[in-house]
Formats: sequence, C-alpha cells, structure tokens
Amino acid sequence: MQNQRIRIRLKAFDHKLIDASTQEIVETAKRTGAQVRGPIPLPTRKERFTVLISPHVNKDARDQYEIRTHKRLLDIVEPTEKTVDALMKLDLAAGVEVQISLG
Repeated sequence: MQNQRIRIRLKAFDHKLIDASTQEIVETAKRTGAQVRGPIPLPTRKERFTVLISPHVNKDARDQYEIRTHKRLLDIVEPTEKTVDALMKLDLAAGVEVQISLG
C-alpha cells in the first residue's frame, strides 16, 4: 500500500463521542506504524427549527430547537497492511457516521 492515503470523515451530533472515536482511530493507526494527519475539525453545521407554541393565536410565543452536526477529518498517510486490518476490526461508538475513502 505504498503511496496510498486513507481519508476518514467522522460525523456525530455529540462532540464528546466524535472526539473519543477520533482518539481511538489515531491511537490504532500510530500503534500499527502509520503516519496520521489530523484530526482536523471541520465547521459544525447548525440546523435551527422554530416552532409555534400556541395552537391558535399568539404568534410571538415560539420555541427554537437546534441540531449541531460535528465533523472531523483524518488522513492516514502510507498505511501498512496491519493498519488496514486494525482499522477494520475497530468498534466505534454508536452515533458516529464514518466515511472512508482511498486516495
């Protein structure tokens, strides 16, 4: 796997969960002898919803809700066979979306 790069993108609603998963991936990659670039924090997506409280009148009474999607980016440069096997066996927390691309 010479001159290869593994790019890992993580998404989660909970920032503690995504940081723990990122740390686990970094430790696994370094333990198997690969070079890691990152974690790079990408911009957090804030999705806001406004809901009327009153069922009939009183338009001024509203509640606001927000969903934050946290994102991280990791690059594993020149991974070895051991690195790929260790990353495949890694069991990350539920609630973290992982996208892996080879480049």
